[in-house]
Amino acid sequence: MAAAHPAAPAPAVPAAPPRLGEGRSYSARIGAELAGSFLLFFGALGIGMFNPQGAFGVPFGFGFAVIAGMLAFGYISGGQFNPAITLGSALAGRTAWKSVLPYILAQLVGMSLAAVVLWVIIGSHPAGAQSASVFASIANGFASGDELGFSMAGVFLAETIATGLLVAVYLGATSSRDRLRSAPYAVGTAVAVLTAVMLPISNAGMNPARSTAAVYFAGPSAVGELWLFWVAPLLGAVIAGLLYRSAEMAPGSRRKTDDGGAPVGSADAPVEGAVAGTAAGRSDVPDVAVDDQPDQPTPADDQGAAEARDFFDRKPNQPRPDTE
Repeated sequence: MAAAHPAAPAPAVPAAPPRLGEGRSYSARIGAELAGSFLLFFGALGIGMFNPQGAFGVPFGFGFAVIAGMLAFGYISGGQFNPAITLGSALAGRTAWKSVLPYILAQLVGMSLAAVVLWVIIGSHPAGAQSASVFASIANGFASGDELGFSMAGVFLAETIATGLLVAVYLGATSSRDRLRSAPYAVGTAVAVLTAVMLPISNAGMNPARSTAAVYFAGPSAVGELWLFWVAPLLGAVIAGLLYRSAEMAPGSRRKTDDGGAPVGSADAPVEGAVAGTAAGRSDVPDVAVDDQPDQPTPADDQGAAEARDFFDRKPNQPRPDTE
């Protein structure tokens, strides 16, 4: 009788970048985005209102606020705090589409609450009647008519490019577990540098929620120019998100499936049992031990991405992989 040959081992499933925020409760993620957005507006824009001296005070304020927010809340929601980053992350396949609108609303609410708090604080000062001019000083805008400054076309181009670069930095910095530890510093540094560039051009928008919260008490002229600071940043986010997704889907990318189908980890990827579901970051597939499959060595790059997925997708009370 011929000896039975052991079954060939199943091919290793390439690990995908983490779906940011999965594994945490929905309310926790929304609360984290709201809290981080509040911190960003209150801290960074508060510097512009109350301590405007120094050429780098506001850029550093934005950068440090982003670093603090991502360190404090990034492990819960991904630390986006910006509708443009949320949209770009969704287009890149990194944030579930069902989370996009709740994230954006949370970001708007957080920054709006910070604007109200700052308005109340300004009103307690003897010069509180000038609060409109204070908020106008931090609102985004462009030159129109006989005004001196950068034109609408120039501001639109600058906002689109700057936001696209910011979204690209975020997507690259959060693409694997190895990069997650330095992601807050990479994103915060990018925010500081881009803010320093954009301050004399448009007062540094790059965040539609920040631009919206700043116009509530700034007067009608700022409200009339708000549309640009939604359209241009979102356009930059779309460009960055699609470029990132196309790079991941390019021939030879480890996220592309062998049969040319949807990338592993995307919402359209087929699920081949619990192993494929777990490797794809699917939280709705139970983990099932498969004892008859031999251990397969994991490439270094895939291992880093798998660890990143575990970092974002672990349950609230589950210990981190590196502390077990």
